[in-house]
Parts: sequence; structure tokens; C-alpha cells
Amino acid sequence: MTMSRLALFGFLMMGILLPAAPQAARAQDITGAGSSFAAPIYGAWGLGAKAATGIAVNYQTVGSGAGQDQVMARTVDFGASDKPLTGSRLEAEHLYQFPTVMSGIVVVANVPGLAPGQLRLDGPVLAALYDGSITSWNDPRIQALNPGLTLADAEVAPVHRADGSGTTFVFTSYLAQVSPDWKRRFGAGTAVAWTGGAGARGNDGIAAMVKQTTGGLGYVEYSYAAQNHLDIVQLKNRSGAFVRPSLSGFAAAAQAADWQKADHYGISLLDMNGPASWPIVTATFVLVPTDTHDATTARAVHDFFAWGFAHGDADNARLDYVGLPETVKNDILTHWPR
Repeated sequence: MTMSRLALFGFLMMGILLPAAPQAARAQDITGAGSSFAAPIYGAWGLGAKAATGIAVNYQTVGSGAGQDQVMARTVDFGASDKPLTGSRLEAEHLYQFPTVMSGIVVVANVPGLAPGQLRLDGPVLAALYDGSITSWNDPRIQALNPGLTLADAEVAPVHRADGSGTTFVFTSYLAQVSPDWKRRFGAGTAVAWTGGAGARGNDGIAAMVKQTTGGLGYVEYSYAAQNHLDIVQLKNRSGAFVRPSLSGFAAAAQAADWQKADHYGISLLDMNGPASWPIVTATFVLVPTDTHDATTARAVHDFFAWGFAHGDADNARLDYVGLPETVKNDILTHWPR
């Protein structure tokens, strides 16, 4: 996370991202709430859109579940969530769902004796580290993935989110996809019945705890790991290559996905084919009402996201996100509820 991203996130946490402008200078105020994963990009897009269009965005970082709840209650103009809703739920709640940007979830570790970026893991071993089957860093299953490295006889100290989160949903969905045992025992969710380890609140809480704990292991949004200079683990992807996270690796996963078959754009970007694909990539989603009676506000919400799609690529890259394919952006705006 760059310092500009940290500053945006701080404003969002205080709920004062974009103070109200004088009445004559603003065309429309809109409110949103939800995902912390997506908060920095909506802050950056909000600054640009306000200067260009006069639309002022007040976005509250309350988490994916609360973002869904608030838009269902119609207390905000749009909700944001890293966990997409099903088509039947969207229909019942009269909501339109679409993705906005993508980024990666990465695995970070604090293993003594290793240089940054040396450690390699695959999905099944990662699941075993979190389910308690592997308790030491010199376990033969880890050693087999890291020939030539001397692994410390140090206890594994896994760290998970203590709060329900979209990041946990994405991470556990990946584990359930690559490990039948994990799927059977734990499944996927914004919170699961962890068998051990320590809990921390937020991506930043996990990042700090892993950095401070010898033998620590955690999962965080990509930019948090980069900002805190954590040791990011290489992961084996579906094509059999060990890869490091990068914007190009996130984009490769997005390009390999079949967007046309996604239920209301609820695409899965996990464990995608391709030698460059990062295996844990996620889109973040927005929910807008289809039954609004305030046409002016509805148009402002549309115009805000249309502006972000058209002009937000520089902010996306600066803040470690990947934009959607152009065909997907066009499709979202074409099918926007009228």
C-alpha cells in the first residue's frame, strides 16, 4: 500500500473521505458503504469524479457484510462487498451487482533463516498449515516444495481474521477449491471454525502480527503486504508454476476467466489456468438498487462508476488494483438498470 493509499484508507476509517462542498459547487452527493478491500479505490475515484463531475462520494468502511445489509435496507446508495450475492438473492432484494476492480490475496510468512520471497508453498500444504496438520516449518511436505533450502525447526503460528471479512471468504474459498479435506472440514465463509492460531482484526492487524511473530503465517490483501515489507510466499498455480504476486499475474487470472458464464458477474478468479496467473485473485463488487425512486441519485451513482471505469486506470495501478476488461465494463454499463 502506498502512502497515498494509507492516507485515503485513514480518511475512510474516520468516515470523512470527502467533506461536503459548498452547495453551489456540487452536483450530487452519493453514499456508499462496505468492503475495506475496495475502500482506497473508491476514495481515489471519488476525488477524481468530484473534480470532473461534481459528484461527491461519502464512503463508509464497514465491511462487506454490513455493506450488503445497508444497501438492502436502502440506507446507502450503493453497497460494496467482496462476496457476491446469488442471482436469486439479488432478485429478491431488487439489486444490480457488478465488479469494479480486482486484486490479489497473498500469503505472508515470518520463517527464520530465509531470505524474502524464498519460501514456496502450494494449495494443499497451505490448507494443512491452517488446519493444524502441519505444525513445524521443517515438515517434509514443505521441504519437498523447497529443495535446497534449510528450513528452521520452528513452530508454525498461523494468524487469521478475528472479524468476519470478504478477505477470509476469498482465502477459504481458495483452500476449499484446492483441498477436499479443507472443504469437508471447514468450507468457505467470511468466518470459519478455525482450529487454532491467533486472530487479528483487519488486513493490517494480520500483517502486524505476522511481522512480530517468529514462525508467523497469514493472508492479507496484496498492498498491505507490500507496504509492511512482509515476506510474501511464492505459490504454485494451477499450471504448476511457482509465482510471485504482481498486477500482471492478477490480470492474467482475469483474462483466463469466463465472464460470460458468471452469475450476475459473480466471477471466481481462483486457481485460474495460465503460467503467469496468481492463484488467489478476487474482484470486489458493488450493489445498487433496481427499484430506486430517486432518479437523480441513481444517475449520479451510474455516472460515478462510469467515470471510474473510463478514467480510473492510473489510480488502479497506483493503488495495486487491476481494472476490468473493457468488454466487461461496457457490458456492465449496457445492462445498468434504467
